[in-house]
This record gives sequence, C-alpha cells and structure tokens, in this order.
Amino acid sequence: MGALRTGGRPAVVLAAGLGSRLAAPGASSSAKPLLEVGGERLVNRTLRSLEIAGCSEVIIVLGHEADRLQREIEDCYTGILRLQFVFNPDFHLANGLSVLCARPYVAGEFVLTMADHVFGNETMELIREHHPPRDGATLCVDYKVERVFDLEDATKVQERDGLIQTIGKELMTYNCVDTGVFICTTGLMDALAEVRAQVGNASLSDGVQALASKGLMQVLDIGDGFWQDVDTPKMLAHANAMLYGRRRLRSLNG
Repeated sequence: MGALRTGGRPAVVLAAGLGSRLAAPGASSSAKPLLEVGGERLVNRTLRSLEIAGCSEVIIVLGHEADRLQREIEDCYTGILRLQFVFNPDFHLANGLSVLCARPYVAGEFVLTMADHVFGNETMELIREHHPPRDGATLCVDYKVERVFDLEDATKVQERDGLIQTIGKELMTYNCVDTGVFICTTGLMDALAEVRAQVGNASLSDGVQALASKGLMQVLDIGDGFWQDVDTPKMLAHANAMLYGRRRLRSLNG
C-alpha cells in the first residue's frame, strides 16, 4: 500500500512496546495504550491530541498484543482521524524499527509520537503551525528541566542555536528534555535505515543523533506547554494528578 494522502499531515504513533515497567504486579507486560489516565485511555488521548495538531490520518505501529490493541482502538475511537494499523515483528528490539515500519505510509512531513505520552492542547497547537527543516526533523523539547518528573528517566538533549548537538538518557551536560513528539520529514526514516543497516538495530535517539550530526535536527520549545511520559506506576500517578489539576483549574476559570 502506498503513502496516505488525504488532507493534513499524517501522524505515526508508536504502540508496539511491551509496557513491562507499567505492568500489574505479577504480570510480565501490559497493553499500556489502553490504560486510563485522567479518565481517558492513553491512546484515545493521543489520537485526540493529533486531531488538534492538524493531522488527518494516523499510522499506528503495533507489536505486543497487536490484535487486542487494534480491536480495542477501532471499537473505542470515534474521532475524525483515518486509522491505519501496521505490525512490527521486531517489537522486542529498539523503537526506531517501529518508525521504519511506517515508512511505506508517509511521504513528506509527518508528526511522530508515542502512545504513552500525554500532551496539553497548547503543545499540539504549536506543532500544527511548525515545519521541520528540509530532509530533517524537529523535536519538541522542554527547557523547564527542574520541573520534569523523574528526570533520571528522561531523555536529555544538548541544544545550541536551535539545533540538537547530542541526545541520550545518560547525558551529563544538557539544557532541555525530549518530550516525545516530533515533526519530521522522511529524512528521519533514512537516518534510521542507515543505522539499522550498520548495527542491525536502531533506536529513535540513534536516528535523531544521526540527523543532528548533519545539522538537520531542530528543536521546538514547548514553553509552558504540558507533557508527561507514562512509563511507570509513579509516572501514571503523576500524570493523573496533573491532568485532574488542570481540569479543575479550567473549571475555576470558567
């Protein structure tokens, strides 16, 4: 099947992982995208955010519990996005391989995110208006490092003059944090394919670093925008508290 072309930019959502760090006690894994946060399933929240970002179609890359996830998503999602499901047989490897599974379905610019990240509408509105560099990509970053929940687990970024220099969880020197949402060209796919050809595997950060080495990896500051990765029980509890707090604040402000 060729690339989808029916209006706004397509999006790619990575939903293939095991989710083992968020699994119930005694379980080996979890269908994490189906968990509720702030009273709504993670994957539904992600799809609604992509509507706000101006996307018209979404390629959802599945792996662990693929059949169940596809069935549940098709049953519960009632929004305007056209959904396309793709299976990653190597879902036990790095997440860059999931990105590559979507390669036949995108052309030009696309939005890329994870099914286990939560974003405020203000962040999605920034994405709607942004365009990445030619043959490159843009990563949305948070400079409010002191406010990041579980900073040790976060992917750190060293940025200079709007361009990423280095990226990784173990960086000792950094000035912002990866929020888990990108505006991309297929240049990111090319970078990931090159890494995979060299080492047989490729993380998303590997692709970002490869583009960064060519000066093609920009950052977009989310400012006061909200985001939260939901990767552990503590992160889930924090995301719930933040979302309910934001809801109460909106109701108080009318």
